[in-house]
Amino acid sequence: MSGPLHKLSAVVFDLDGTLVDSRRDIAEAANHALEKAGLPRLPHDELESYVGDGAPLLMARAARIDVTDSKTQLMVADFLDYYADHPIDYTLPMPGALAALDALAHLPLGICTNKPRRTSLAVLRGLALEARFKGVVAGDDLPQRKPDPAPMHEVARQLGVSIAEVVMVGDGPQDVLAGRAAGAFTVGVRGGIQAFERLAASEPDLMIDTLAELAEALSRLERGTRR
Repeated sequence: MSGPLHKLSAVVFDLDGTLVDSRRDIAEAANHALEKAGLPRLPHDELESYVGDGAPLLMARAARIDVTDSKTQLMVADFLDYYADHPIDYTLPMPGALAALDALAHLPLGICTNKPRRTSLAVLRGLALEARFKGVVAGDDLPQRKPDPAPMHEVARQLGVSIAEVVMVGDGPQDVLAGRAAGAFTVGVRGGIQAFERLAASEPDLMIDTLAELAEALSRLERGTRR
């Protein structure tokens, strides 16, 4: 694991399943793209299981084709067009998300997501959250995506802090593995889109049930009373 949190200078959040419950909107957009491609719609719970690694892999998995297939690019375009027009039909902040952002507002806050920038900003703006974040790194900003550490290094650069003083908060193994590889402290949040077993297997430094617990947990860690 990443080790003790000696100093807290910034907090970085994953987006889908961590800050926002976007499952239904993602599934609706994916099914729209599948239908346009002449493919059958899929159950929402199956589509939700494909979330977390970016839109190309989501659509490739849904269509049962390789991500390098030319059809994937066409479906991703249809997915993004629909999603950009319907970013928050059903999306809401996750339990405790707004309280956590309020409690941590004295720190620079960032987003590190595998979601494309276009739809990430549409969701943040639609929920009036964009102004809360000093840095945003989306899934198509760099050649690499989480679990590669490069997006974490980039968001730390945008926030103007050392990566060793960053806490990465997410609901999936991509978040934990990216944070750890970069040298950040990692926090896993139960109850998101990602299966809990996958999150637990990635061994975050700290596990919480909801974001409502985050600020107090980080305060205890900074005081050296981790438990």
